[in-house]
Amino acid sequence: MESTTDVFSYFDGLMQDRSYTIHTLLTRVHATRLVFSLGKRKVLNESALKEMVMPGDGQLFGRVIKLVGGDNIIVRCTDGKVRTCRIRGKIKRRMWIRDNDLVLIAPWDFQSDKADIIWRYISAHAEKIKQDGHLAGLEG
Repeated sequence: MESTTDVFSYFDGLMQDRSYTIHTLLTRVHATRLVFSLGKRKVLNESALKEMVMPGDGQLFGRVIKLVGGDNIIVRCTDGKVRTCRIRGKIKRRMWIRDNDLVLIAPWDFQSDKADIIWRYISAHAEKIKQDGHLAGLEG
């Protein structure tokens, strides 16, 4: 990430040439990755995510078997059951879930064959969890 003085000097250099429009300037600044955010965390790719969520009470690891449609997914859980899971609204638009992804689920209290997907792990975190031996119920 460039420092803010570099960003402003680059922007001032482009402003000296009057042939650029505002759209062209913004496109050039974004294309050179001179993006700085005010208040929100800017994540350019998944590998920038450092946090790893571990299961709490009543939560399980699961492996995505099939995308059914809408926000429904069939998941094989570490307790050996196959559940129909629903993607929570909070992560529905933030994380894309594909076949064979490792997810964290929370089974419903009133219907044990259904669950909510709470988190999707990136491949590096999934490998670490597998090396630690937490995915014993998913092999096979």
